[in-house]
Amino acid sequence: MDLAQQIQLLIDHAPRDGTTPQMVEAISPILKLLASQLKHLEYHILQTLDEGWVVTTLSNRAQPDVEKNVIYAFPTLADAGDFQSSWDPQVIAVPVAVTHILFQMLALETVTSIVFFDTPGNLAAGTEVRRDDLQRLIQTQIQQTHLTPRSYPSNIPPNIA
Repeated sequence: MDLAQQIQLLIDHAPRDGTTPQMVEAISPILKLLASQLKHLEYHILQTLDEGWVVTTLSNRAQPDVEKNVIYAFPTLADAGDFQSSWDPQVIAVPVAVTHILFQMLALETVTSIVFFDTPGNLAAGTEVRRDDLQRLIQTQIQQTHLTPRSYPSNIPPNIA
């Protein structure tokens, strides 16, 4: 599934609440831009049987109090399996479209970033996409498309009640 098809699937499955499909469409250029900088259309994400994504907490060696929560996205099922050193029957690796991973990250408030491993067999180097950066890009995109919530002008007098 190419990036355009992935975005269309996000739009098609968005809640029909009058806003979400339009918002997905508005932010789709950002999702496509970031996804196009990665090497795979689909990555494998470790998740629990109740479909929660596995989050890894990392701490800074120089500053042990500084932590961040990351999700790893693997290029192959084998890489996901290799990463999980001790086999846990409660954790499985599932393929997820790259744009869907980026979109889902917006809802994961406790996640600092997602690390995408692009080279099969190499889990030493990955591309980090920070949630804050994604949110900032999307906010800029929304402002540029004027899709921010606004009050609609009205001819109704303010003292009508």
